[in-house]
Amino acid sequence: MKVGILGGGQLGRMLLQQAVNYNVETWILENDATCPAAHLCHHFILGNINDYDAVLDFGRQVDRLTIEIEGVNVDALEQLEKEGKLVFPSAAVLRIIKNKISQKQFYKQHEIPSPEFVVTQNLAELMQHKAFLPAVHKMAEGGYDGRGVQIIDTETDFSKGFDAPAVLEKKIDIAKEIAIIVAVNGKGQTAIYPAVDMMVDPYKNQLDYQVCPAEIVEKIIWRIEAIAIRLVQAFKSPGLFAVEMLIDRGGDVWVNETAPRVHNSGHHTIEAHYCSQFDMLWRILLDYPLGNPDAISPSSLVNLVGAEDCSGPVHYKGLEEVLKMENTFVHLYGKAETRPGRKMGHVTILAKDRQELSYRAHKVKEAMKVEAEKK
Repeated sequence: MKVGILGGGQLGRMLLQQAVNYNVETWILENDATCPAAHLCHHFILGNINDYDAVLDFGRQVDRLTIEIEGVNVDALEQLEKEGKLVFPSAAVLRIIKNKISQKQFYKQHEIPSPEFVVTQNLAELMQHKAFLPAVHKMAEGGYDGRGVQIIDTETDFSKGFDAPAVLEKKIDIAKEIAIIVAVNGKGQTAIYPAVDMMVDPYKNQLDYQVCPAEIVEKIIWRIEAIAIRLVQAFKSPGLFAVEMLIDRGGDVWVNETAPRVHNSGHHTIEAHYCSQFDMLWRILLDYPLGNPDAISPSSLVNLVGAEDCSGPVHYKGLEEVLKMENTFVHLYGKAETRPGRKMGHVTILAKDRQELSYRAHKVKEAMKVEAEKK
């Protein structure tokens, strides 16, 4: 089986690390020859995943395709599907999810609970919605890892908004942010991972660290799982889906966004679960039975991101100290250059209880910094 992955970042890298367990020939399309996944695949093709011809030519060389980022040329994937290639998830799903306007409209159409929203095409339209504030402004396309999102609390914040198609979403009084990953195979069977608590950096607006399982009362867990299953079934496509949700102070659950791929919130599954999210996706791609998503141990994940005011060749300060810690696993993504907020790796911690996980996560955060080499 020849399987192509569009994108060669850290998600592609971790997918390839799991692929060695299967009889599969791996292909990567990426426009950076030094990307994290470049040296781990059987065939590396230098090309732009947003270019129609590049994606079409690449897809014709493989049997099946998947992605590691939503920003791909969907037109080419639709043509490949017409030619008999299998795309995971389908091109139709990617078209919905890659645009936050169509994603929100999909939730509304299928009665998936999600914060109220209005669509704005430019700054002038944004300024017409004073009565809708406080709200969150999200670019329809192009936002990633905290970029393309602005909090609009009052009229004075309008200048922070986007002069481009976007969603203005009613601000929720958030008690907790969680994520849950659901796997769907070609037969429509599902496997669901335990929800995780996500601690988001308020300044970078990206995941700082998370704890699994999430600390949620049972009746809300049931609601979360029911919503996630209903959502992925509405997509009518095999694949792996990470559903980010908000729980408000009244206990109501709201879908924030969906990622149609392996996800940062699931990296802990490599060590902490019987079947990692990466192994699960390979099982889906290769038509194998779904794996067991249950946890072997409670866990925490700490993201390693580039420190502020640090750009250049990377240096991992405190790496040896963290490697000495018990049941702590370091994953570096092989990126030669760091810059502020760039994801450079992660650390997974296993422990018996939540208090120990939180304590050790903070120890890792204090001990290890991603800096630039001193000249």
